[in-house]
Amino acid sequence: MLNAAIIGLGWWGKTLVRAARNGGEINIVAGATGRRALAEDFAAEQGFDLKDSYEQVLADPRVDAIILATPHLDHEWQMIAAAKAGKHIFAEKPFTLTKASAEAAVAAIRTAGVTAGLGHNRRFHPHMADLRRRVQAAELGTILHVEGTMTAPNGLFLKPDSWRVDPRQAPAGGMAGLGIHMIDGMIDLFGQIDHVTCQSIHRAAPTGAQDTTSMLLGFVGGMTGYVSCMTATAPTYRFCVYGSGGVAEIRGQSLDDFSFTPTPDAPLSGHAVAKPTERQTLPGFDTVTAELSAFVAAVAGRAPFPISLDQMIHGAAVFEAVAASAANQIRVQVAL
Repeated sequence: MLNAAIIGLGWWGKTLVRAARNGGEINIVAGATGRRALAEDFAAEQGFDLKDSYEQVLADPRVDAIILATPHLDHEWQMIAAAKAGKHIFAEKPFTLTKASAEAAVAAIRTAGVTAGLGHNRRFHPHMADLRRRVQAAELGTILHVEGTMTAPNGLFLKPDSWRVDPRQAPAGGMAGLGIHMIDGMIDLFGQIDHVTCQSIHRAAPTGAQDTTSMLLGFVGGMTGYVSCMTATAPTYRFCVYGSGGVAEIRGQSLDDFSFTPTPDAPLSGHAVAKPTERQTLPGFDTVTAELSAFVAAVAGRAPFPISLDQMIHGAAVFEAVAASAANQIRVQVAL
């Protein structure tokens, strides 16, 4: 059992606490949040101590690991402080918003010899594992292109004073909340991204925040990609890979549905028949509990955390390039 503290107790921080309890491998013993009064009842219900500051949490000898569900710009200094205190770190995505801040955090993590995990829970779904296996086994042939779209209605309901609509905390619209998941999946499967071109506009969110974001990607390996994320519509998820050997697609808000359509052996004319599409359905898989379980395994030395520190840095570098592209309406080279 890993004793941990939760930092940040908004809706997602509470989700992480519940997932830790459901998984049975993490014992939340303490927590801290910027709005203590709103979290006291929850802390009492979940049976952990609510501290007055982050520093008090780091000083607690019971705490072996820190779980960060805090505003994005706080991640760098909070991870550095946790590493210096000898605490393992699980940070919600995005890791940081720039490559330099990610490198600073990773340097402290490596110096301290602690374990770091990152909350890209969708990477842990079995359908993503199946897709990864097929890509690595060359079942899709030469990869041509990848597309990812993720949407949610959150932008319709956020208050104007929420940090989630602050462009300093969340540049490029839904990139921090949604699009970064797609970017992580693409880095996982296809390696480094070389350049990005992003447009991000406001259409419907009452706060005036950008709610409609799309980007074109060029990969170091030569393939192309596309990501879109919207925060003022119904929730959806689609991740699709196009290869010379076929098309693989994951769909559903919880990634429930997977399909693979092989490329025909001959043009579809005359008596040629298309190959049948494989379909799989796996509803209700708990990706949040799965990512926390992987973090516990990494802390225990049973297996490395599936997202490497170098991938965490690269994800931040891509985020930085996307934000710069959206702000200036230009193609931006990713710092490699």
